[in-house]
Amino acid sequence: MPEIEWQCTHCNNYVTITKERRTVSTHFLNFENSIGQLAVRSVFHVCPNPSCRKPTSWVAMWSWKWDGGQSLDKELKEWRLYPEGGAKPFPDYIPAAIRADYVEACLISEGSPKAAATLARRCLQGVIRDYWKVKPGRLVDEIDAIKDETDPLTWEAIDAVRRLGNIGAHMEKDINLIVDVDPNEANLMISLVETLLSEWYVGRHEREVRMKAVVAAADAKKAPAP
Repeated sequence: MPEIEWQCTHCNNYVTITKERRTVSTHFLNFENSIGQLAVRSVFHVCPNPSCRKPTSWVAMWSWKWDGGQSLDKELKEWRLYPEGGAKPFPDYIPAAIRADYVEACLISEGSPKAAATLARRCLQGVIRDYWKVKPGRLVDEIDAIKDETDPLTWEAIDAVRRLGNIGAHMEKDINLIVDVDPNEANLMISLVETLLSEWYVGRHEREVRMKAVVAAADAKKAPAP
């Protein structure tokens, strides 16, 4: 079993998973049925980061074919078992309401993309209001208000997601209106929220930490000797 590079879903670090920290099992359905040749594949990873060492587990349903033996053919569906939903961990200096909406959207994105998109829209609006301190109003107006505050590509991505299909047709009218969306659209919105949380909140915090370290080092350098 080859080594793989992987981002831990608990600590968010990129790590190398060796065969000693990965186990895979496959169960083939060998009875005749109305769907076809099916198999279930389960996977466990254990993070090698000493401060984490948490397991991640998921299962997937596959079709299989005969190739001198039973071999997996095409993945049909995947379920995250632990941690559920695949939400990335974000620090608690991000407002709790924003993090809660993001986590719940991840949990239900496959089973209920309409509800996930509603939560992601609300999360997006919460991020814009909290981070940029814009005047509350319609989301379309709030997005326009930060056009000159953020880089053009980021703003374009935010506005592009706003204009996606049924999402774009309704999100500026009522942030809590539930509209028909498919899982891909919901996941696009969730991915955008993840990017904004990382680049805006985490990026700002890390910059503050670095700048304070520089100031502290300079102050220590000029301090008179005891």
